[in-house]
Formats: sequence, structure tokens, C-alpha cells
Amino acid sequence: MARVVVDVMLKPEILDPQGQAVQRALPRLGFEGISDVRQGKRFELEVDGPVDEATLGRIHDLAESFLANTVIEDFTVKVEEVAEAVK
Repeated sequence: MARVVVDVMLKPEILDPQGQAVQRALPRLGFEGISDVRQGKRFELEVDGPVDEATLGRIHDLAESFLANTVIEDFTVKVEEVAEAVK
């Protein structure tokens, strides 16, 4: 089993009011030196079997058509190693 992660972020030119709210709150909470915050979404997909180019292509299509609004969001697709659970 493998894990494929799709990270979705607003495009740089799109206003991010949630990120701005977090950024403005940080100094009040004692966190100095953070100049910008952008908020996004992370999807972790557990895939049965090996992750080959065809599987990654299907996941890319899924992200492009369902997980991200590509008018205002960019996304990346990457494979992560899944540690086996100790029983």
C-alpha cells in the first residue's frame, strides 16, 4: 500500500483572507518574524498496489477535476512512504 499526497494551495495572485487572519494574529500570540501565511488543503490517498505512472496520472486527473479549483488553486501530487504498523 502506498500513500499519495495532493497539496492544494491558492495561486499566489489570489487573496488569502484566512492566511492573512492567521498572519495578523501571530504577533499577538507571541510569534514574531512570520511575514506571510498561506492556507491550503492536504489530501492523503491510500492506494492499493503499486503507484506507477498510470496511477499517478489518474490521481492527477482526480486532483485537477475534483480536489482543486484550478481557476484559483494550484496543486502538487507526490508519493509518500507508508511505515508499516507494528503488530
